[in-house]
Amino acid sequence: MTKKESQFHADDKHPIQPTSADIMLRQQLEHSISKYFYEGCDRIIHNLLSNCRWYATTHASILTLVIECPDQVTNWQILQQIVPMANVLSGIVSSAKIRICPPDHQTVPFEMRVDELPVYRDWI
Repeated sequence: MTKKESQFHADDKHPIQPTSADIMLRQQLEHSISKYFYEGCDRIIHNLLSNCRWYATTHASILTLVIECPDQVTNWQILQQIVPMANVLSGIVSSAKIRICPPDHQTVPFEMRVDELPVYRDWI
């Protein structure tokens, strides 16, 4: 039995570990997307986000906007604004999701993919 050789040159393969340059570029991308997202939001969403910890992160090549809510009232208000936030985010990246984390860490966060927007049309 012979071992089949890869058709790709070793330099063309995906690296096993990201380099420090890869990590820095990913962080810059996340920061830029966060900035564009915030700039695209209205004053209502700005006020809500100012009460939360929020950030963009990538995991397995999927961008996720994470919003950590400090209390149940803010969590509910953020959930009510998820469609407008998804509209803004979908204008920046075509494949992403929003994760809204309630204050109770035992409660499962709510997640929505931006490509699911048509399902939520009635929420607008």
